[in-house]
Amino acid sequence: MTAQPPARRSRTAVTLAVMTAVAAALALAACGQRPSETQASEVGEPIVIGVSLPLTGDFAQPGSEAKRGYEIWRDMVNAKGGVLGRQVELRIVDDASNQDTVVADYTKLITQDKVDLLLGTFSSLLNYPASAVAEKNRMVFVEPAGGAPDMFTRGFQYLFFAQPATAPRQADVFVNWVKSLPEAERPKTAAYPSQDDPFALPVIKSMQEQLEALGVKTVYSEVYPADTTNFQSVAGTLASKKPDLVAQGAVFEDGVGMVRSLKQLGFSPKLLFQTSAPSNSSQYSDGVGMASTEGVFYTVSWNEKATTPLNAEFVAAYRKAHGAAPAEDAADAFAAAQVLQAAVEKVGAIDQDKIKDWLHANTVETLLGPLSWKENGEPKGSFLLAQWQGGKVEVVGPPELATTKTVVHPKPGWK
Repeated sequence: MTAQPPARRSRTAVTLAVMTAVAAALALAACGQRPSETQASEVGEPIVIGVSLPLTGDFAQPGSEAKRGYEIWRDMVNAKGGVLGRQVELRIVDDASNQDTVVADYTKLITQDKVDLLLGTFSSLLNYPASAVAEKNRMVFVEPAGGAPDMFTRGFQYLFFAQPATAPRQADVFVNWVKSLPEAERPKTAAYPSQDDPFALPVIKSMQEQLEALGVKTVYSEVYPADTTNFQSVAGTLASKKPDLVAQGAVFEDGVGMVRSLKQLGFSPKLLFQTSAPSNSSQYSDGVGMASTEGVFYTVSWNEKATTPLNAEFVAAYRKAHGAAPAEDAADAFAAAQVLQAAVEKVGAIDQDKIKDWLHANTVETLLGPLSWKENGEPKGSFLLAQWQGGKVEVVGPPELATTKTVVHPKPGWK
């Protein structure tokens, strides 16, 4: 009988799998710790950056977007002469969304392939064990997607999360918007369905706690397995309770599935907030139908319209290569590479300890905005509140960073 992919296990099983994967990582890594300075330093040799990504399996969609982001960064950097006068080569392997595979991948990249630098994979589920391999080998590990709180409780020094903030902080900007509403316009009741995912679940838990403190009554709060594909039962319960707000911890397909099921039942909440799913650009709008995106809220690390370093160039390059607007996951990967590049160029060498120390002490300007970190690799910033409006995404909070003063509220009913 074929074992289920790790992302489709229960929360307990996921925790056990993570512990097992980390133990394996430390055992494998112990076979050959990497020195802080790379062997291949001759001018003219390419700088090889090792990456394991989920190009198949449960996280294939965002993993493929991360690959696109890394590749666009590589092409742009190489066109300008590379890093430290050397061309950049990406050595990307597929971890198949599997924790055991990602441990083996990074171990091989470090100890056998002897790559010069590392960039992270997608999701906290995979980056948790992967970062343990990097830490044991004293290699800097800049990850584009992995903001679960547990990532930053291990005292790691070489780990850096290249987004503005960690998962629980995603709820803050939406809660602040709710606080800004007149009392009569605030939601009175809320429902909180969430996938059993180490990134999505903390966002929804934090939001529920904060909104309950504001007096918003919880009428539903349940966690569903990561392999859930049929949302009729959950949607039916939500439709019967008719909450003003539905806040869903959604990765991608589950976000699309929930909207489709709610539409079939004819229930449209006044407010709909979803985690990552709506950030998937045209893939989300294609999945739910463009008309059904109107008024959907989500928090985001990046804005296509931002005047941040290389953002316009990134958007243009992505559109040229892929014929569509970039997804957030591609932008996050590009930013992670920007972080690594900035540190290497400021240090002037590929020295893992010096790169690590420089990142702990400095701020890096990226297409996500300025990024800086606490000692544990947790970023110090905050997210943006985005909303689908008229078939495109606008930033509606915080007010000083908004791309429009208009906020669609209440959400129009689905047709």
